[in-house]
Amino acid sequence: MRIATWNVNSIRARVDRVVDWLVTSDIDVLAMQETKCKDEQFPRAAFEAAGYDIVAHGLNQWNGVAFASRLPMTDVSVGFPGMPGFLKGHEGDDAPAEARALGVTVDGVRLWSLYVPNGRALDDPHFGYKLRWLEALQDSARAEIAANPTLELALMGDFNIAPFDEDCGDPTMIPGVSTHISPVERERFAAFAAVPVTDVIRPLHPEGYTYWDYKQLRFPRNEGLRIDFILGSPAFADRVADGFIDRDQRKGDAPSDHVPVVVELSHGDDEDDDRPMFW
Repeated sequence: MRIATWNVNSIRARVDRVVDWLVTSDIDVLAMQETKCKDEQFPRAAFEAAGYDIVAHGLNQWNGVAFASRLPMTDVSVGFPGMPGFLKGHEGDDAPAEARALGVTVDGVRLWSLYVPNGRALDDPHFGYKLRWLEALQDSARAEIAANPTLELALMGDFNIAPFDEDCGDPTMIPGVSTHISPVERERFAAFAAVPVTDVIRPLHPEGYTYWDYKQLRFPRNEGLRIDFILGSPAFADRVADGFIDRDQRKGDAPSDHVPVVVELSHGDDEDDDRPMFW
């Protein structure tokens, strides 16, 4: 089974590109972030014509998460237990939840499409929201795995954190000033190992960015960030046979500023898959 995650940066603006990539790359399940549309605005017809069903969660022109799958999706969850909300100037713990998390189960594998809050600035209320959101996600994933230690679970999406120095090639990101690279964010990302979930792509491809700003020729200069991940439980990681970051999807006309991250899961001993492995 080929599973991918991609911050598409407006699905209505990039539907043809995304559907074409799904078909040509032979992807079974795609987790999308930053779809930027309400559920009724999602361009389902193009996906359905290509053989994919859609589960989407979008509230307005901001944020938004979705799945496209050519395999049945069950156990749909909008948001995770304990997920905090945010509204600028709001006091208390009852701020409205944003469209940032969507879970489905496909062929026994539990998948989450996640769009972690940006944080905006180190002294912004959104930054505290980001840290609370990550902590709640870890608690929720830990509970899922504790309830079923053999669960094949993957947390996928745009985490808005570059965990290591080598994950940041953008010269505008300044230690002590910029979000995404602060020690507290990196500590919160490292805490996922205790859930336990781990980055299943890095062992296969230790280098490579997943995001390049549109400004200042960031992509031609390869001044990017590695902020999109597939974090898998031990049972999920054991099935990983291959994976890659599709850097080419940052090229061409009107690309997203992010690129897909893809993983291939091995089949059981009694199954056979004659599809070629990734290049």
